[in-house]
Amino acid sequence: MKYEAVIGLEVHAQLLTDSKAFCSCTTRFGAEPNTNTCPICQGMPGVLPVLNRKALEFTVRMALACNCKINEFSRFARKNYYYPDLPKNYQISQYELPVAEHGWAEIDAGEGPRRIGITRIHMEEDAGKLIHDDKKPLSYVDLNRTGIPLIEIVSEPEIRTPEEASAYLRVLHSILVYLKICDGNMEEGSFRCDANVSIRHKGETRLGVKTELKNMNSFRNVQRGLHYEIERQTALLESGDRVLQETRLFDPSEGTTASMRSKEQAHDYRYFPDPDLLPLRVGPELVEKIRKELPELPMEKKERFIRDLGIPPYDAGVLTASRDMAEYFEKTVGLFQNPKSVSNWIMTELMRELKGDETGITNCPVSPHQLADLLKLVDNGTVSGKIAKTVFEQMYATGSNPIDIINEKGLLQVSDSEELAAIIGKVLDDNPGEVEKCLSGKTKLIGFFVGQVMKATRGKANPAVVNQILSDKLAKRSKM
Repeated sequence: MKYEAVIGLEVHAQLLTDSKAFCSCTTRFGAEPNTNTCPICQGMPGVLPVLNRKALEFTVRMALACNCKINEFSRFARKNYYYPDLPKNYQISQYELPVAEHGWAEIDAGEGPRRIGITRIHMEEDAGKLIHDDKKPLSYVDLNRTGIPLIEIVSEPEIRTPEEASAYLRVLHSILVYLKICDGNMEEGSFRCDANVSIRHKGETRLGVKTELKNMNSFRNVQRGLHYEIERQTALLESGDRVLQETRLFDPSEGTTASMRSKEQAHDYRYFPDPDLLPLRVGPELVEKIRKELPELPMEKKERFIRDLGIPPYDAGVLTASRDMAEYFEKTVGLFQNPKSVSNWIMTELMRELKGDETGITNCPVSPHQLADLLKLVDNGTVSGKIAKTVFEQMYATGSNPIDIINEKGLLQVSDSEELAAIIGKVLDDNPGEVEKCLSGKTKLIGFFVGQVMKATRGKANPAVVNQILSDKLAKRSKM
């Protein structure tokens, strides 16, 4: 590859406050259009905005989690532009004095851990939403989202591949959800990303002409959009053309990008300090108070799971990607103290059911207590591991306790030595040819005999007891 990509991401996260950034309107999603509004978020003349303190505290919380320097003084600015969903004709944002700067987030895109610098984290308000009519050449304006509190997290242009971009987004998403300051819902627009991407010859330090990509509403689409744009820009340069600085929309159905408008520069927005809002002071006492309240973050939790619970790094990464999943795992381990066994069941049986049901762990019908009870029944020999998987499927479908399903379906494991000895004896008698081959050295046929016993007992035979009796009987027959 003679070119390398230079990628910077601008992530917008909607803060989980009850009211908007500068007024008391609710932030509830899904209301009828233009019902969650007031003169302040509608931009009526003469109104004065008042900052939502909770939004400021949430911003500081995220900044600390991302290792940022918190500025003691910051201020709001007016970002001026015209669009039908922006009633004031300016957006309250921050420019030269943001809340926080100079942080980093650690990612692992398959080549070991690497830090991606964070330029700034600042507060701003959201704009409204345009709803386009499919049948008429009309667009409708819904101002419910106007004034919703956002934080914007701007990365340094240090991301080199679409895979790194996806990994970085997943890390930020996980931190936001762990902190309980954003629900991370990409479909509802609570977590959004714009990407700036350019290419240059490897070894160069000068940046190329960048394009901004919008409308990427999933981690996968971010990767797809960046891959396409890198290929498009490479083809332009290879053919002697030039890349235009512009904003482009990603089309998920086609996997392509299309020009939307020329890319604005900062001076185009005519930023100036908002005269209606006083400068912010975030004192050290508030910063320390928030720092002490931070929960254990994903990376810290992952390291603890590896160190203290002895599970592999891959397992720990999957289990800690979601705070709810990590809590489910820890609650189950607290009741059944075999972390690797719990991890295996969650990552295979449970996650398969969740994926098939398209639901989240918070709505899982199998509680940590029920999963722990099932694993105890496997551990003490009440039910075999194979049958336990069938029991789990029934638990997920009905919400019933494992022992109730086992008793109702007659799935108790057969461990009675005399009963199993009789079944094994019949299996051996019915397969004299295989017995002779096994005794002559083809020991892999032991698996065949175990399978026949399991078939005869409908999977309920205790594997350990079966193997012991089978070994004894074969040993006796070898001496005959």
